[in-house]
Amino acid sequence: MALPERLILVCQSFRVGKEPKGICHKQTDGLLQYIEEGILDRGLDVQVATTGCLKQCEKGPVLVVQPDNLWFKGVNSEEAVDAILDGIESGEPAAQYLLS
Repeated sequence: MALPERLILVCQSFRVGKEPKGICHKQTDGLLQYIEEGILDRGLDVQVATTGCLKQCEKGPVLVVQPDNLWFKGVNSEEAVDAILDGIESGEPAAQYLLS
């Protein structure tokens, strides 16, 4: 299997040796499947993976698109996911969700 063009990392709030902290894992329930379905529906060459805490709890849920190193904040809805996937397709990141 070839390597994907992009990798989407989704924070799940886990920290070494501890229980989940922050809000990311609490507010992304069901969104991983929605992201996967959106990728398939659009025919994007993207893979999704969950991560431990990305240390941006106050701005979470956080999603990162690599290799572009685009960090998105407040990704807790289908609308946010759609905007981010639209940005991947168009090459114009969803500015309203960019973490800066």
